[in-house]
Amino acid sequence: MVGGGIGAFIGAVHRMAAALDGEIELVCGAFSSDPEKSKKSGAELGLPPERCYGTFQEMIKSEKRLRPDKRMHAVSIVTPNHLHFPPAKMALQNGFHVICDKPLAFNMKEALALEKLVEESGMIFALTHNYTGYPMVKQARQMIKHGALGTIRKVIVEYPQGWLSTDLEASGQKQAAWRTDPSRSGIAGAMGDIGTHAENLAEYITGLQITEICADISIFVPGRKLDDDGNVLLHFGNGAKGILHASQICAGEENNLNIRVYGENGGLEWRQMEPNTLLVKWLDKPVQVYRTGGVGDLYPEAQAHTRIPAGHPEGYLEAFANIYRNFAVCVRARLEGRDPDPLYTDFPTVKDGVRGMRFIEKVIASGKSKSKWVRM
Repeated sequence: MVGGGIGAFIGAVHRMAAALDGEIELVCGAFSSDPEKSKKSGAELGLPPERCYGTFQEMIKSEKRLRPDKRMHAVSIVTPNHLHFPPAKMALQNGFHVICDKPLAFNMKEALALEKLVEESGMIFALTHNYTGYPMVKQARQMIKHGALGTIRKVIVEYPQGWLSTDLEASGQKQAAWRTDPSRSGIAGAMGDIGTHAENLAEYITGLQITEICADISIFVPGRKLDDDGNVLLHFGNGAKGILHASQICAGEENNLNIRVYGENGGLEWRQMEPNTLLVKWLDKPVQVYRTGGVGDLYPEAQAHTRIPAGHPEGYLEAFANIYRNFAVCVRARLEGRDPDPLYTDFPTVKDGVRGMRFIEKVIASGKSKSKWVRM
């Protein structure tokens, strides 16, 4: 692991997700840009001193020198955005698979360089757009893929949060500080942090790509340097139209990611805060309620990403863990020289990361433009 040391929120989430299925073991790490803090973090996680590294460069070089049966197989990168590219690049160049937090990189140049490196190295690269891991998200994707709703016409995806309704960053709160800092977050704030999740979810569930955007981007908190609210009109490749709303100043909201998709024959609705339920609304028959783990008309892709029987809620960590589990299945198959089960090859890749970075770049450009519509 690179990053995720003492006091880091997302690093702990990654470790829990990686450990959930017993497929992945944390064997080493460079947990902080401060070498002493990195080694202290590793010790608290129970790692041997010789595998608690001061820098990611030292870790990658040292691990590569170990015997194949001893060295790490993959690197998990859980740093702020501006520190994704250097360790990912070095890991790929030295023959290690990579799983990386989103967005993919600090800017588009880095994203395209990583895409090229993945292609050239042949290594497996996963991006933790974790909301794609929910069973009912996969059910929605398969229903649309198999034509249940007919041609898709309308997509509405929203991600309102309220935690940055005030200048929390001024208090020194770590998560707020780096997310609102252009030198660490990049050119976008809310649109990079959660807008990319909304964009990825819309494209993943529908199987369509956004082709044009028209954005209204705002900074509501005085003195803040990056956007904290955005409203975006979307055009999709098949002619469908959409609306994407992402905001971190919606006071009182928690983590209310939700999506509605409408086709010729009906529509579906999924909400991240009630993730075990998928509503399907038909033009000419009653609403259907699909439930995680339920019997009946669930696609194998949904069932394969469910761990426990119906009525036992699965949530954020399990969805996150599905990405790690699928990544592990593919790495293990590579090590054993065989093809992985196709049910477990479904996870976001570097190409999804490039789509996300392009979205960030274009949505900010549109927000600043008087002509508004910008091609993806």
